[in-house]
Amino acid sequence: MTNYQDVYQQWLAYDELENTLKIELAEMNNDEATIKEAFYAPLEFGTAGMRGILGAGINRMNIYTVRQATAGLAQLIKDKGERAMARGVVIAYDSRHQSPEFALESARVLAKAGIKAYVFEGLRPTPELSFGVRELNAVAGIMITASHNPKEYNGYKVYGEDGGQMPPHDANTVINYIRKIDNPLTVAVAAEDDQLIEMIGSEIDQRYLAEMTAVTIDHELIARMSEDLQIVYTPLHGTGKMLVERGLAQAGFENVTIVPEQANPDPDFSTVISPNPEEYSAFEKAIELAERVGADVLMATDPDADRVGAAVRLANGEYQILSGNQLGVLMLDYILNALKEEGTLPINGVALKSIVSTEMARAVAQSYDVEMVDVLTGFKFIAEKIQQYEDDKSKTFLFGFEESYGYLVKDFARDKDAVQAVVLLAEVAAYYKEKGQTLHDGLMDLYTKYGTYLEETISVTMPGVEGVEKIKNLMRSVRELGMEGFGGIGVTVTEDFLTGTRTHLDGKVETMDYPSSDVLKYFLVDGSWVAIRPSGTEPKIKFYIAAKAGNHEEASNKIAKIKETIQELQK
Repeated sequence: MTNYQDVYQQWLAYDELENTLKIELAEMNNDEATIKEAFYAPLEFGTAGMRGILGAGINRMNIYTVRQATAGLAQLIKDKGERAMARGVVIAYDSRHQSPEFALESARVLAKAGIKAYVFEGLRPTPELSFGVRELNAVAGIMITASHNPKEYNGYKVYGEDGGQMPPHDANTVINYIRKIDNPLTVAVAAEDDQLIEMIGSEIDQRYLAEMTAVTIDHELIARMSEDLQIVYTPLHGTGKMLVERGLAQAGFENVTIVPEQANPDPDFSTVISPNPEEYSAFEKAIELAERVGADVLMATDPDADRVGAAVRLANGEYQILSGNQLGVLMLDYILNALKEEGTLPINGVALKSIVSTEMARAVAQSYDVEMVDVLTGFKFIAEKIQQYEDDKSKTFLFGFEESYGYLVKDFARDKDAVQAVVLLAEVAAYYKEKGQTLHDGLMDLYTKYGTYLEETISVTMPGVEGVEKIKNLMRSVRELGMEGFGGIGVTVTEDFLTGTRTHLDGKVETMDYPSSDVLKYFLVDGSWVAIRPSGTEPKIKFYIAAKAGNHEEASNKIAKIKETIQELQK
């Protein structure tokens, strides 16, 4: 059915509809706008899965849309044969509303299709799901999470057998199967105690933590500094506490204080406006605690613990939050320097970053004769490269990151891993403290060495049916306009990842070797750049600005002028 009122009536007439959804449907009766928003189109399932507001309707996250998505995945697995079905699917979930229910419903759909399902007995972070897929030799994984979104959201991410988010070819096959299911209310499920559903937990935790020992580089440094370094950590009401706490203790860090108000899971995220470590407000409780205990570094992980943000103490005692790019550069430089000093830096080492992450990381890598490779935004593309290097044994993976606070140190997981990042970042903080410096001092030293790189992301939300069209129209108009400059700084190269072309100022056009993606990137004459990209998981369009200059003030001024051009584009 294509008429949203017809689909609404179909749901309204379904006798076995889950009770809370029945009540919600009744409440939206005669509210045309709400009905349209909930039923005008199926919740979009992209290559990273789906994410949406909880509630009744085909455009909402509920047990029926989750069943429908899982039925599509089940068909893909059945196509691969009985061996794939027996290998099974690992399922984990975070602390959000209905996450446990969605995980169990996914398992019931798989079991009904004759596919083994491993379900974590309690909430676990995304990186452990990624690890679990590899450790159990499963054919796929499902993570129930909406990452750092507000409490009204939940989501569903699908992973391939390598532990990375499902590659585009398989994801597209799943999407096609999902689209063939006209009515999600009809998807059949097995009993909750079906023999194909197996609960897992502590044994996978122990195996994951055993792999975590490889994240630490300088054990002697930590032994020397463990009593002096004061760490404050908050899981922001999410999944991170258990593994982060045990990971830090295992590495030897003794003075770790967890923000008590945010230590336990809470689907309402009651102490924060948004559980997003990219936002200053998420650190308010941590900063209050840090000021009392005199912490050197404070770290926050998002609800599914795949992202980590950090704040550091300045010379005046105040705390400053570092950007995702700044943290990435600090960790990369520390890894390469430490490996070089101990004589274990591989000659074929490679680091990976997304196309919208700082170019400062390339300068750092090159100074150690390490290759820096760019990939499209989305950690699955980093995972794909790691798998490629593992298969052909051509390069040794050293570090991967995205500017949106996602990092991977060791490849036993194949997605962003905040547990790894917290433990490494604590080691980096110990390294600088032993030198009488803070992480901020270390960053300033790197700016002195490589130049000042500043980045800023403008995220514009365009919700609803109209928002989707606005984003499409904006991308179309920018392409048609052809940008000659931003903030008075001329464009030298334009990269269009949708057409796969790189166009130079002199008109020369080259072909780029990337999967097709709706992204535009402009390189400016002074080394700065701008990228424009619709979000793949949220109703947003993002503008990435990066400026390079001799000092902070000059770089800030460049960003301010570029922002003026971007504001004009939105009118």
